[in-house]
Amino acid sequence: MIHFKKIIKMKNLKILSGLLLSLLFFSHHAQAQSSSKTEKASKNKIEVLNFHSTHRCMTCNAIEANTKYTLETYFEENLKNGSITQQTINVDEEKNEQIAEKFEASGTSLFLNIIVNGKEKQINLTNFAFTKGRDKEAFSEDLKGEIAKWLKKL
Repeated sequence: MIHFKKIIKMKNLKILSGLLLSLLFFSHHAQAQSSSKTEKASKNKIEVLNFHSTHRCMTCNAIEANTKYTLETYFEENLKNGSITQQTINVDEEKNEQIAEKFEASGTSLFLNIIVNGKEKQINLTNFAFTKGRDKEAFSEDLKGEIAKWLKKL
């Protein structure tokens, strides 16, 4: 005589095990997708790149100082959360050769590198920087506006 109660219990156990495995799989899959979206969003950022050569003039130093002032004054939270990063790069140093070539920077230059979903868009602000570099207020207001415009697009 076959024990039907045991068969029914075994079938229920198999069904329950299958359900649990499916639940674990879908839970893990949903978590992985969520993590992927978070990673993608965290990669959206603005890189502020201030290139210079070893020997610098007053305007070149002012461009760097005014860029840092603007970022620290108006974009402190963005610097902390990584949606804006800032780099000062000496183009004369061999370790910076590749990035200098990428941006075609051979001396003092100011760039915004807008990164959205892994795609980069370079904004060359060098002419602006030299024109307003020694006027802290004008430089800061214009740079703040340019960065704010691109932040909205992240």
